[in-house]
Amino acid sequence: MLKATLAKLWHHAWSMILIEMTTEEVGWLFCPGGHLSLLSKRRTAVILTRVRLVAGLFAVLTPLWIVVDMLVFPSDVWHGLAWARVAASAAFGAIVFVKWSIDRSRDAYRALGLLLAVPSAFFLFSYGHIAAFDLHGLQKAIASGYTFLPFVMLAGLSIFPLTLVECLAFALPMLLMPVLATAVSDAPMDLPALGVTIWLLTLIVCVSALAGLSQLGFMIVFIREAIRDNMTGCFTRNSGEELLDLQFILSTRIHAPLSLAFIDLDHFKHVNDSFGHEAGDQVLRNATLQLRRHLRAGDILARWGGEEFVLILPNATRQQACQGLLRVCELGLGAAPDGVPVTASIGVAERVEDNARDWAELVELADARMYEAKQSGRNRIVGCEDVRGMP
Repeated sequence: MLKATLAKLWHHAWSMILIEMTTEEVGWLFCPGGHLSLLSKRRTAVILTRVRLVAGLFAVLTPLWIVVDMLVFPSDVWHGLAWARVAASAAFGAIVFVKWSIDRSRDAYRALGLLLAVPSAFFLFSYGHIAAFDLHGLQKAIASGYTFLPFVMLAGLSIFPLTLVECLAFALPMLLMPVLATAVSDAPMDLPALGVTIWLLTLIVCVSALAGLSQLGFMIVFIREAIRDNMTGCFTRNSGEELLDLQFILSTRIHAPLSLAFIDLDHFKHVNDSFGHEAGDQVLRNATLQLRRHLRAGDILARWGGEEFVLILPNATRQQACQGLLRVCELGLGAAPDGVPVTASIGVAERVEDNARDWAELVELADARMYEAKQSGRNRIVGCEDVRGMP
């Protein structure tokens, strides 16, 4: 109980700082577990695009420094560095041309992991290789530039919209890179210098994490405003159609039921005409609040237009959908300004039982049954008459 209260206070505090975000959305900044599928897909696409851009840039720039190494270092030093640079450039090029899928977040993790692994391997090799030689003057100054590679890598994390957990997971191996490089080389370990290096790297991680979180926060708000109806908080019709299409494909693929309810609030025009549009808006908000309060975690409510809503119920048979809708209707959808209870005419359809060929046909069936409910006297559900226990 105490843990849940503290977590709620923590999220509330963050939602006050990030004013445009809800408490639930603030939680998405810390872990990707609860992200919407549309957000995950968009974030994966952004990460993969930026991985390719960075990899392409490094594939071109990495071998160019061979000229500097040739001019500064003796041949036995720059030969090894040159081969390492060519290998790293080829690896960066491979990352660019690999076919990554934007539908799988695991591909984004793999691509970003490889992007960081290539310079990490180059850093470990170059650190040990250069430490084996006694360099002075300009040679030592140029060689010291190789030690800044972990700083560049950690700073580069700032361009990716990562959650806090993801950022720390990718940053931790690079934080340990100076320790590992010192351990595998013949150079003596300078603990004070190593401590300062890790401290500076930690500061860069903090800045990169904040930059990534701010990008992710902007993306969350942007997608929410694009896919959500501002007044009711439901999905818009466009986003609802996309989600329904995805759910229909998934339902067909795994042979699972998929129910859909077309909901139309009764006498809504009368509320607008008698009490004004602000009162009508409040009736819509109250009705959707009651609907969403009794939905399962995976159910999807979309505003189809005006006072019409479509409720998508994945993995629900028609009987399960009807029982849930009956419970919602019994509990009520709020009241009009004059105290009259708000009711709805509802049509229900299910992919398997109604043999729907696509999601559009499923909507059409539920819509026709909703009109039948209206013509039959309103405040009723059509499509559930043969379900046991239904009126």
